[in-house]
Amino acid sequence: MPDFPPVEWAVSEGLVPYEEALAFMEARARAIRDDGAPELVWFLEHPPLYTSGTSAKADDLRDPNRFPVFDAGRGGQYTYHGPGQRVAYVMLDLATRGRDVRAFVQNLEKWIITALAGFNVEAGPRDGRIGVWVDRTQAGGPLREDKIAAIGVRLKRWVSFHGISLNVEPDLEHFAGITPCGIADPRYGVTSLADLGIPASMADADIALRDAFETIFASRLVPVPAPLQLMA
Repeated sequence: MPDFPPVEWAVSEGLVPYEEALAFMEARARAIRDDGAPELVWFLEHPPLYTSGTSAKADDLRDPNRFPVFDAGRGGQYTYHGPGQRVAYVMLDLATRGRDVRAFVQNLEKWIITALAGFNVEAGPRDGRIGVWVDRTQAGGPLREDKIAAIGVRLKRWVSFHGISLNVEPDLEHFAGITPCGIADPRYGVTSLADLGIPASMADADIALRDAFETIFASRLVPVPAPLQLMA
């Protein structure tokens, strides 16, 4: 695997409004392509909200008045973001990283899987179901699998934005207002590190994600030189 230049890494404190995050990502993606700005991985949390992707179906928004709903413009269907969930927005220049969208998504999956392995959580992708899943089937019981991380990305001129969300300790009941990722089968639910009995802090998750990113994407993460300037 080739080594790539360092990627900037930012961690925002508090809850970042979704509209400000989206505006920032779009501006940074343009700057990466047009101005040679550094690639960036941005860790943050959002206030409780739902986002719809380009494949979202209206019926999957079960409770439209519960939280604000945003059109994300990314691939995928409905998802939830909120406190206790580590969102990682990934702005990478795929023009220099092989121009292979499938490989990029697979690397996002590997990134999450590698980070979870640091908590002794065995997780993986599933055919036909986007994201990263944990098998919770009891011995002799029916199949049960829960999603622990979601993936949704968009590309503009080969620069990625949006990214992943890992459930560290969110309120899982908040997912009830949507059909997460359009999957209504009762055998498939959502989980988190806390729900699995793992008392990991957000800082613990960040360390695991940072180390795994450097392994999977062959790029060292370096802190941004100044706080990110968001825009509404």
